[in-house]
Parts: sequence; structure tokens; C-alpha cells
Amino acid sequence: MNKKACVTGITGQDGSYLAENLMSRGYEVVGLHRRNSTNNFGRINHLITHKLFQLQEFDITDPSCVSQTIIQNDPDEFYNLAAQSHVGTSFKQPSTTFSINTCGVVNILEAIRNYNPGIKFYQASTSEMFGSNFSFDEKQGKYQDEETPFSPQSPYAVAKVASHHTVKLYRDSYGLYACSGILFNHESPRRGENFVTRKITKYIGRLINDKLVESNEKLKLGNIYSYRDWGHAKDYVEAMRMMLSQEVPEDYVIATGEEHSVKEFLVEAFEYLNLNYEDFVEIDENLFRPAEVDYLRGYALKAKRKLGWTPHISFNALVKEMVDADCRLHDV
Repeated sequence: MNKKACVTGITGQDGSYLAENLMSRGYEVVGLHRRNSTNNFGRINHLITHKLFQLQEFDITDPSCVSQTIIQNDPDEFYNLAAQSHVGTSFKQPSTTFSINTCGVVNILEAIRNYNPGIKFYQASTSEMFGSNFSFDEKQGKYQDEETPFSPQSPYAVAKVASHHTVKLYRDSYGLYACSGILFNHESPRRGENFVTRKITKYIGRLINDKLVESNEKLKLGNIYSYRDWGHAKDYVEAMRMMLSQEVPEDYVIATGEEHSVKEFLVEAFEYLNLNYEDFVEIDENLFRPAEVDYLRGYALKAKRKLGWTPHISFNALVKEMVDADCRLHDV
């Protein structure tokens, strides 16, 4: 009998890749999505008719809906990838961010605890929880791992810290198989268009295909001197699956161990097409965050040792894949 997994946030980057990953291993996948007045199934259109896939409406903020969904589907595994995931938006919509990112997690954990405590639960935590904090040693330099204290710098990060601790509380208090993946930045051609990496490659795709609104239209960015640990979403969803395949639930940092600035991403993306980013980019102070997180680089030794996980797609390959995809997307 096939295992069954429920995946929230199915219409997003991670949800679509995770569904593909699980279905390739014979899982039945129930993709849970929030009702929307417009069709936002672009990332999963190729999955909708698959015999192992079904799509269901879902509202993580409604406890009754969450409970009924778990009772109806009785999954073996539940992956919570639903979130208000944009840091900038969280400053403008803090209550909504907490309702989805924290209260929603409580709703799922309560439903699992009350209906079937044997369901394995995965929570998508984030490197943004570390904020300005980092660990340091002479060999590794600056980094963040499972022992680095959290210091959230945005409503998004604060909400994620709360849900991260809630998962641990339910694991320790009720014996649930509940774990969190502290994922550092992970990108792909399916990345949302309001995230800086996709914003860059989308602009390049429009530029190359003469689709700019005005010929002198600039790419407006905020702080290009912040550093991030960027991996590929395909590698990271494999880590999610591996976390729920262990005997004992634990939390893991998932990262490449490399840091690159936004400026480096710009240079790599524009130079790939023999362009100079300085000719096209304009720094807009309105795009700076109220509280900046300047440096994030993960140390995923625990995941490598205990899960046997390692990233396979390099930073350069990731950037080129995203540029190529957006160039094709706008070549119509």
C-alpha cells in the first residue's frame, strides 16, 4: 500500500518540487491549497491529472478545516510548507503573518495530536530566525547551525521562531514525530517573483526579449551587500523527505555552506549573458528592510552525518538555470 502525504503550500516552489519527489517514490500526495479567486496552479499543472495526486482546498488558519482535512485523508506524513513567506510583506501584514505562520502550525499539531499521533509532521523553519546572530570558529569562520541562538529581525522570523519552538514542545510533551528543517535560502525557476533572485532573473528575461515597459526601465533593488547561503529547492525538498524517514525526529539545518552577496548573484546572472549589471540596476532605499539581516551561511554537518544529505546543484548552475528559464518564459 502506498504511503500518503499531505503537503500544504502545494502551489509554491517547494510544494511542487516536494510533490514530484514523493510521487517518484510511489507516495500518494494530497496537495493542499488556499482558495484563490485566480488560478495559481502554474507550478503544479503537470501534476493535477497524475493518478497519485489530488488537490484539495485548505485553510491553515481554520482549526475545523485543518482537523477535517487530517481526518478525511489520514496521511502517514504531513509537510507544512504553507506560509506568508515574504519578509518585506511581514512588516506590512504582521497579524496575517502570525495567523498563518504560527497559529496555523498549532492548528495542525493539535489536529494530529487529537486524531492520530502517529502521523509524522514536518515544519518548514527558516534561516531568517537567526537574524544577526552567528557562531564562529577559526576553521569555519562565521556560520549558523542548530546551536546558534535565534535573533529574529522581522515579524516573519519572529512568527517562524514561535512555530519552531511549538514543534519542539509538541514533540517533547506529546511524543509526536514532529521536526523542523531550518532551511537556508533555496531558489529555482519556480521561485516567487517578489524574491530578489527571481526579480533579477525575470528582469533579465524581459530585457533580453525586449519586453521592458520602457527601454530605459531599471531593475530596482535594495541592499545588494547582504550575504545569503543559496541552494536549489530540488536539493532541499529531498532533505525534508529524509527527515521524516528517520527513526527519531530531530531538527536540522539545511544549507550549502557557501555565502554569496546579492551583488555576486547580480554579477553572475548578468555576466552569463555578457551584460554589466551596473548599466541596469538602480538602488532604491525604499526597498531596504526596517531591520536588515546582513549575513546568513549555514553549516549542515548534522544533516550530512545523520541524514546522508548533501547538495548537488552549485550556485553558478542555479543562477544559470534561473536566467535560462526566465529568458525562455519571456520569449513569446
